[in-house]
Amino acid sequence: MTAAVDLLTLGESMVSLRSGGPLSAGGSLSMHVAGAESNVAVGVARLGHTVRWAGVVGEDPHGQFILRQLRSEGIALHHREDAERSTGVMFLEHRTADVSRAYYYRSGSAGSTLNISDVDAALRGGARVVHLTGITAALSPEARRAVEYAAERAAGEGILVSLDVNYRAKLWSRDEARAALAPIVRHASIVVASDDELDLVAPGTDVAAGSAEAEVLMAKRLLEHGVREVVVKRGAAGAGAHTADGRWEVPAVPVTSIDTVGAGDAFTAGYLSALLDGDDVAGRLRRGALAGAFAVSTAGDWEGLPRTAELALLANHAAGSTQR
Repeated sequence: MTAAVDLLTLGESMVSLRSGGPLSAGGSLSMHVAGAESNVAVGVARLGHTVRWAGVVGEDPHGQFILRQLRSEGIALHHREDAERSTGVMFLEHRTADVSRAYYYRSGSAGSTLNISDVDAALRGGARVVHLTGITAALSPEARRAVEYAAERAAGEGILVSLDVNYRAKLWSRDEARAALAPIVRHASIVVASDDELDLVAPGTDVAAGSAEAEVLMAKRLLEHGVREVVVKRGAAGAGAHTADGRWEVPAVPVTSIDTVGAGDAFTAGYLSALLDGDDVAGRLRRGALAGAFAVSTAGDWEGLPRTAELALLANHAAGSTQR
């Protein structure tokens, strides 16, 4: 039997082809692994925890590249290879210093076929935390049912369920996301969202997202419906957490921003790793902010994420400093 892990996450990982400028100008592309769930998996594994990723890739070189990269990070895999469908691909255009644009080629991909049988097999080994995102639920009706099943079964077995809303407008509308996420959030102990995503999962609220007042109201509704922790990501404005015991805030760690892609996943990885280590809410937020700072100040979705011993590098640093 597969040994229980600290964190199990499931979803689609893709090949990301990154440009250094406008795609229309041509030039070279660098090849990376992309995917919210695998980003979190790498982040939590680097911070000292056992992690399993479950998903589907094509029986193609792109799929083999993803599997090799995740294994090299010490992540256990529970995957299926689909001979009929291709691994998803994303082009990431660094259009200006401040704007990147993603172009997805994932419709009908192997990853979108994730199903209940895949989840059932992955859950047999056990886990302390199951981490899910709204991205996987958006890929197909089959994948949405798989995410619902994962949340319901994990919660029923006493496993802590973490849900990152991770809304993607190119995958579905806000109304579609709201309807699909409602049955999933019912089983979540931790809900992670940006401040403009809370209204997608907070039940029965008519207040527009974005204001501090709306955040407090929507977090209260989620807590009333059984969520234990509502974690709000605000990018350069820091992050906050709401629980039945109170509210906590943490500022962003000041760094030179190079690449914001994957920063939210890095924050989530830091937060969950601190939870697994037994830290309190304030400590989880601090580690999440540190992990997010590593992500935005290095290139790539996950390549610059820290190991435990490296967290102190940004805790007390001066810009342009060199350790000798």
